[in-house]
Amino acid sequence: MSAGIIYEESVSYVGENLMKPLSVKQEEIIKDETLDFQENKKQPENFELSHGTDQENDPYSDMLVHSEFINSVSCGSELPLTHTAHIGRKPFQCPESEKCLRTNASPGKHRRVHIGEKMFACSGCGKCFSTHEKIHAGKKPFVCSECGKCFTSKSSLTTHERIHTGEKPFACSECGKCFTSKSNLTNHERIHTGEKPFACSECEKCFTSKGELTAHEKIHTEEKPFACSECGKCFTSKSSLITHERIHTGEMPFACSECGKCFSTHEKIHAGKKPFVCSECGKCFTSKSSLTTHERIHTGEKPFACSECGKCFTSKSNLTNHERIHTGEKPFACSECEKCFTSKGELTAHEKIHTEEKPFACSECGKCFTSKSSLITHERIHTGEMPFACSECGKCFTSKSNLTNHERIHTGEKPFACSECGKCFISKSSLTTHERIHTGVKPFACSECEKRFTSKGELTAHERIHTGEKPFACAECGKWFRTKGDLTVHEKIHTGEKPFACSECGKWFRTKGNHAEHERIHTGEKPFACSECGKCFTFKCNLTKHERIHTGEKPFTCSECEKCFRTKVTLTAHERIHTGEKPFACSECEKCFKRIDKLTAHQRIHTGEKPFACSECGKCFIKKDKLTAHERIHTGEKPFACSECGKCFKRKDKLTAHERIHSSIHSH
Repeated sequence: MSAGIIYEESVSYVGENLMKPLSVKQEEIIKDETLDFQENKKQPENFELSHGTDQENDPYSDMLVHSEFINSVSCGSELPLTHTAHIGRKPFQCPESEKCLRTNASPGKHRRVHIGEKMFACSGCGKCFSTHEKIHAGKKPFVCSECGKCFTSKSSLTTHERIHTGEKPFACSECGKCFTSKSNLTNHERIHTGEKPFACSECEKCFTSKGELTAHEKIHTEEKPFACSECGKCFTSKSSLITHERIHTGEMPFACSECGKCFSTHEKIHAGKKPFVCSECGKCFTSKSSLTTHERIHTGEKPFACSECGKCFTSKSNLTNHERIHTGEKPFACSECEKCFTSKGELTAHEKIHTEEKPFACSECGKCFTSKSSLITHERIHTGEMPFACSECGKCFTSKSNLTNHERIHTGEKPFACSECGKCFISKSSLTTHERIHTGVKPFACSECEKRFTSKGELTAHERIHTGEKPFACAECGKWFRTKGDLTVHEKIHTGEKPFACSECGKWFRTKGNHAEHERIHTGEKPFACSECGKCFTFKCNLTKHERIHTGEKPFTCSECEKCFRTKVTLTAHERIHTGEKPFACSECEKCFKRIDKLTAHQRIHTGEKPFACSECGKCFIKKDKLTAHERIHTGEKPFACSECGKCFKRKDKLTAHERIHSSIHSH
């Protein structure tokens, strides 16, 4: 019997007897006759002519003869071939890969995988697929009865329907995870085997699925065939376009069953699932993309470069946020105060200011933070970890941002400029604090005395006055300080370090602030003016002290005699009357003084230095107060008035002597 006749008979019979159950007798006939055939099979005389191919070199020839025989047996024994699918039998084996197939039609289709044959070419674009032409024709004849979505093939519809039914019939033998389609299971299994059979012809990077490779290849071709109909933005994949379109529609189809938040991977946060592990440091992630971005920290790879300044980034999102610095775009607006931000993360952190939400608590001290990153940085205070080191001086920092700001000291870079006065700053936060000088905004208020401050740091330091807290200790002498800055300045006493030099007189200073204040002596600048009398001062602290003359405020009280003073330094000097302490000794004559300024003035007796000169007559003085008293001779000013008789004096000591006259009269 020829192959053509066998085929026609089997097809006819299958059409008539589709889905009939097999009997035990039918199974035995198939088994016996199959064995007889394998022992006695002989090649037909006209086999080569009937097929028109060389069977001797074709590994599929045995399979084809076997299939013809089974067809013959099926027809002779009244057994439909298709019923082998129901009993799970796969009697046809591929000689190339040893894969087993259910039907005699399958070997022919499967053979094309090995020989690369694609019999059905699309007349539209030339792509080789049997159902591909439906894409060009727009034909989608298979409709989902649940949601109405249409598909080009029955198999695609079947896979889709499993979304509605929840059916996941394909289970991974390694981890038990289930999938709606065989292809998704195959791709997943490659995670366990490490197989990546799809290689990029450009860069040789390998992928687990054809889809991933196709998406990757568009990076090289720069092809973005999927355009948004709303804004025109283009994407490399359909899935990316669909996700983007939800921005316009507001659709959030993936809701978390725990908290109701809408995200596709969000539920893994509640479940604690982080299935993607970094092979370098063991850190785990909820998504593959997060792991890929993280791995670039270890490899140093930064594939996303800014076209404006050339700066490179590990992720596309970081590049996008950075590019907004150049464009000035701030697409994320706060619904409360309408302040705009360059990234969604910055907006989210800002919104917590309004809600006062601080969901991240430190397990050591209980302090709460608005963001996870702030908590991680804070925890390094307890652990002592400082993972970010300066390549110039080796100084270490708890956060990357602090290191970046520090590195600008070495480079001299000050990228943040004030739009009002043009002054430049190392960090954005310093600029923001500075801008409040122009606006007058003082958003940070003390809960004790309601005094307001331009920065959180100033408020925190101020609050320690009320609490008495001094958390910063000197390692040399054990003295405690309220702020890190005060400690740093103090430590320079032990090291003798004075890094800031005056360009005029060469005098050295421990702090930048002291240096800046000193330079005003040479320039004559007095930027701090009293709002009551208009008197100007070189230093802010001197203005503050002066203003207390008008307000009568004396906030510093002696614990011994309860006498009050306008300044802390005056109180400290007074307290030494009770203790008898004179800590400042002259190196020439060993005379001791309660105050450093008294010692400094005394030392000028030995050196002959008189640094304070009268601008009117040129007379010089050892001390500033002597010059001030002298200048009143020229101006005629008598600022010290007697409260009893109204008589005025040039000097305080003269007023004090005069007041004793009244007190002696009253006593008599």
